[in-house]
Amino acid sequence: MRSEEFGTLDDGTTVHRWTLESAGVRVRVLTYGGIVQSAEAPDRQGDTAEVVLGFPSLKGYLDAPGFYFGALVGRYANRIAGGRFELGERTYHLAHNDGENSLHGGERGFDKRMWEAEEVDGALRLSRVSPHGEEGFPGRLEVSATYSLDENGALHIAYEAVSDAPTVVNLTNHSYFNLGGVGPDGVRRDAREHELRLVASRLTMPGEDRIPTGEPAEVAGTRFDFRAHRPVGSGIDHNFVLDKGVTPVPEEFGELYDAGSGRTLTVSTTEPGVHVYTADHFGGDPYGPCDGVALETQHFPDSPNRPDFPSAVLSPDEVYLSETVYALGVRA
Repeated sequence: MRSEEFGTLDDGTTVHRWTLESAGVRVRVLTYGGIVQSAEAPDRQGDTAEVVLGFPSLKGYLDAPGFYFGALVGRYANRIAGGRFELGERTYHLAHNDGENSLHGGERGFDKRMWEAEEVDGALRLSRVSPHGEEGFPGRLEVSATYSLDENGALHIAYEAVSDAPTVVNLTNHSYFNLGGVGPDGVRRDAREHELRLVASRLTMPGEDRIPTGEPAEVAGTRFDFRAHRPVGSGIDHNFVLDKGVTPVPEEFGELYDAGSGRTLTVSTTEPGVHVYTADHFGGDPYGPCDGVALETQHFPDSPNRPDFPSAVLSPDEVYLSETVYALGVRA
């Protein structure tokens, strides 16, 4: 593992990039936003290419803050309806940064914060303290995310947090994957042709504001049925309810596959859901619509206002623990 300077923020803070390598996989992580800036993996021919969307300089991330490229998202990933929730006898008001809703932690969530970095047993541990009231959330939250590559080159991201007051926590990584990489002709392969499989029989159907309406709906007979491999296509910005539910250790729930390169991405998590986003709104500078697919493992959108959803509440006597594993491989 090694560290190097990656750029400087307007206030003079230096951002570092840490590099992890194992089994032919190389992953680079920034101390700004906990961003997975790069992930390189071999194809079936053994040729290595970039498989996540990112930028070669810090400026790229600062100029495109609304797309969360590779970022560590919190304090609450996804949307909270009306930018408000009740906890105990109090109502907490958050930024309305997605229409009337709060999205991905507010105007300046974890993706736009600096993180302290340290090497721990060959892994990169990023940590910070989110003070009480930051972006409207209650409780002083001590939070960390540990990035490691195992002997097979699988990327593990393990989150941990404690709070001195009841709060809500929902953390995820927002990398966009394109397993085709860039070919010899300099053209990025179309992620719409990637095949996706999810062990998910239901999804939380969103309304026009992307907030879930009603009870989770069955995917059977719809274009959202990915229980067997099918092209991911476009127009997906939906939370899928994983059949496994919340688990104490990561369990495999899905695979993304690119037939051209043979690359696979197998994902396991402790979380009850995965938000699949095909990035249809990319404007083409430098990335166009559907150039990548995000698989955001997390609790469900608007869980703080939905007691029928798995709870995202963290009490002072609890430890928030969550882990997701992204395993890159190949098919012959």
